[in-house]
Amino acid sequence: MPVVTPTAVTALAGTPRNRAESGHTQLECAPMTLRPCLLALALSLAPLPLLAADAPAKYRSAQEIIDAAPASDWHSPAAENTVYMDLEGGRVIIELAPQFAPEHAGNIRTLAKEHFWDGLSIYRSQDNFVVQFGDADADDAAKAKSMGSAKTHLPAEFQRPAAGLDFTALPDRDGWASKTGFVGDFAVGSDGQNAWLAHCYGAVGAGRNNEEDSSLGAELYVVTGQSPRQLDRNITLVGRVLKGMELLSTIKRGPDPMGFYEDAAQRTPIKAITLASELPESQRVNLQVLRTDSKTFADAVEARRNRVDGFYKRAAGHIDLCNIPLPVRINK
Repeated sequence: MPVVTPTAVTALAGTPRNRAESGHTQLECAPMTLRPCLLALALSLAPLPLLAADAPAKYRSAQEIIDAAPASDWHSPAAENTVYMDLEGGRVIIELAPQFAPEHAGNIRTLAKEHFWDGLSIYRSQDNFVVQFGDADADDAAKAKSMGSAKTHLPAEFQRPAAGLDFTALPDRDGWASKTGFVGDFAVGSDGQNAWLAHCYGAVGAGRNNEEDSSLGAELYVVTGQSPRQLDRNITLVGRVLKGMELLSTIKRGPDPMGFYEDAAQRTPIKAITLASELPESQRVNLQVLRTDSKTFADAVEARRNRVDGFYKRAAGHIDLCNIPLPVRINK
């Protein structure tokens, strides 16, 4: 707001005018024009009308922002990293993360190509935790299904060097990592030196025994409950579910303590698990994912971080890594 100095009413010749000088606004008046000068002084102190350019931008919901995303902000996951799990109720689509778990991703591709999971089952559903699928008889050498040409020993792939990753960081604090954000389609934590996939809802991991290097990628689990981030860097995560989580999260829970079904009839049969790259293009799902390094994604995250609508009375000003859904669409 302009500051009026003691020299604002000065006996100078001429008509009223404003003059910027040393950061002040001085109003100069001739002796016979005092009344118009005082009027001009009052007007100079009045608040300026709000210009249209100064009006706050209308709030857009995250969905409105996503709906307006240009085609260039969407991408299709690589077919060789896309896995279809077909159940009686529909299809679950999983994207592998070979940049974080290359050995496990390679074994999973081999197992899928050789139809290892066809006819097996989801044999565990633990409330607020995970569903697990594979060979329920894997621990019994006499009953275990052959893994074909897949490797029978893999290194633990809990984390990898952060160098070389295209990391889109979030500004929000996190109790599990000094930095969080996204690498491609995946929620990631980092300490600056190393980076790792986060155990968010829909994350896919490789079950193991007590030994770090005891996972093979044949027994997989999907997080269906509150994000168990304490497992970060303790189990190899191999990817995430892109579509079909409702088919897994609604499976009837197994008994305590860990949700393994005692009755084999309660297991959910797996019709087939197939790599998209093994199918003709005409039989693949035309699925697209919003790029996490796009302005659209950043704007949608901000809209969730600070909700402004009729329901929300206080903006959170914060968002958790695992509370950021990854926008996915299927083009018909």
